[in-house]
Amino acid sequence: MKKEKSFEEALKRLEEIVEKLEQGELTLDKSLELFEEGIDLSRSCTKKLTQAEKRVEKLLKLGEEFKLEPLDFEEED
Repeated sequence: MKKEKSFEEALKRLEEIVEKLEQGELTLDKSLELFEEGIDLSRSCTKKLTQAEKRVEKLLKLGEEFKLEPLDFEEED
């Protein structure tokens, strides 16, 4: 079973693929193979970013439940 790459690993590999494709020295078959891998990596990165965004939104929403109120340390008579 293939281990899923981290976001950073996937992004680095995607950048490598783009660089190779931009050089234009690959065969058509190799170009298509790399393009397909790049599409898969792009989808994976997008999915991870969406998940991260949802986690941040959830944490921010949880944070809104806590409100700071000033404390009065002076004794009341």
